[in-house]
Amino acid sequence: MGVSDQVRRLREELPAQVRLVAVSKQVPVDLMREAYVAGIRDFGESRIQEARQKLPQLAGLEGISWHLIGTLQSNKVRPALELFDWIHSVDSWSLAERVNMVAAQLSRRPKLLLQVKLTPDPDKSGWLESALWEALPRLAALPQVEIRGLMAIAPLGLDPIQTRDLFGRVAQLADSIRQKASAAGWGTIRMEELSMGMSGDYPSAVQAGATMVRLGQIVFGSRLLPLRENNP
Repeated sequence: MGVSDQVRRLREELPAQVRLVAVSKQVPVDLMREAYVAGIRDFGESRIQEARQKLPQLAGLEGISWHLIGTLQSNKVRPALELFDWIHSVDSWSLAERVNMVAAQLSRRPKLLLQVKLTPDPDKSGWLESALWEALPRLAALPQVEIRGLMAIAPLGLDPIQTRDLFGRVAQLADSIRQKASAAGWGTIRMEELSMGMSGDYPSAVQAGATMVRLGQIVFGSRLLPLRENNP
């Protein structure tokens, strides 16, 4: 089944309110164009250098939103803000503060998702729930960013019920933050988006309330470009 067929099948399967972010890291530009023709407007990349090469080749396609879904190092914030509309992986106060400062210098107002880690996972970064609650007043005071929701990655080894329960906890946390932000008048914290679910677990994420799913292999298959850079 080709890219166009996969996109159409997924769009029929997913609820209309769920945004399909096609994870295009290591995917050739011609396949990305095929996905665009099939209706994809959101593309997710993990590496700054790869995105810098691809964006000019797709500059003539209207309506694309670029999502940084990989880990963002503080020394890569400037090029990330020059390239991406959304950053899914803000995982600490220091990174959020750095993004806000650089965004002001660039006169940009990026849309951020806060990456949370609600269950132990040594392979993933993210806010612990207690640390996020403690940082919320400072996050709300950042004037140059829009905090639009949460992002989560399920650890390997969970069964579908455990995965759905984890994503449900993320959705509950977002709802609690939304209520707190409304009561406190924190206009820059909106909690409208839940970026949860990848090719192996997106049905569980959708059941739990995901508004964005990040799908790569299920869209593009395993046709990958050679890696040119180790760091995102």
